[in-house]
Amino acid sequence: MRTFARLIRDDRGASAVEYALICALIVLAMIAGLSAFASSTITMWNNVSNDVVTHTAA
Repeated sequence: MRTFARLIRDDRGASAVEYALICALIVLAMIAGLSAFASSTITMWNNVSNDVVTHTAA
């Protein structure tokens, strides 16, 4: 019973959980940012490809 009471009062693991949550939020923000960047980059390269094909065919 004494060991269980000590485990309940121990808060050393709380910091690790907080850091893990912060890290997870940073990773989610990075994924969202890279996803938006990737879609605009794909659109840009598709436009370049279409211009090259149009100018080559002409």
